[in-house]
Amino acid sequence: MKTSVVLLSAGLDSTVNFFQALRESRVLLTLTFNYGQRAAVREIESARKMSEMNGVRHQTVDLPFFKIWGGSSLVDESKVLPLGSDVSIDDLKQSQQTAKSVWVPNRNGVFLNIAAGFAEAAKADWVIPGFNKEEAATFPDNSEAFLQQTTQSLSYSTANGVAVKCFTTALSKPEIVKRGLELGVDFRLMWPCYQAGATWCGQCESCLRSRRALEFQGLRWSDFA
Repeated sequence: MKTSVVLLSAGLDSTVNFFQALRESRVLLTLTFNYGQRAAVREIESARKMSEMNGVRHQTVDLPFFKIWGGSSLVDESKVLPLGSDVSIDDLKQSQQTAKSVWVPNRNGVFLNIAAGFAEAAKADWVIPGFNKEEAATFPDNSEAFLQQTTQSLSYSTANGVAVKCFTTALSKPEIVKRGLELGVDFRLMWPCYQAGATWCGQCESCLRSRRALEFQGLRWSDFA
């Protein structure tokens, strides 16, 4: 059986990938990155709980230099985070604009390379992020091409040829929820929100995409948020 290290932010995509990884591999470790994002506390809390419930060691990795880079409303609270009417998940042009606001410089590139270091040290075969087809339209670091190119790069930089494996790259958010239901995922465990309130804000792009996906599969948003 393959062994893996899972990048677990506790959002919809990474949660479902974690539960799929538990079936498809022996998960050695989950990693949550604290890069100064607004939702860091809730993401870490949710990821740790999810990991512990499944008997997997969880580790938080602090990356304070993302704050120095700035440029994103996810890490710079002086910038306006797109919410409510400023977000239109069915309008590609509007989504491209909101993507610019929340884009964090080279985030997934840095995450995957750090995770690959953990995986190589643990002699793991895979690093498993949460990518999806829906957001790949506006976030190229969610795409299958990015996954393949990163795997090729890691074949040079890791002695054991760590590969990037993602179970949801070709799936939309509703399809990811369907996969989660098949895996028995309790969606109350996840934290998809860009903010760190008492409950999911329901207004940011990540919440809106998750809400639509849950409701598409006949689930009530209020049962989870």
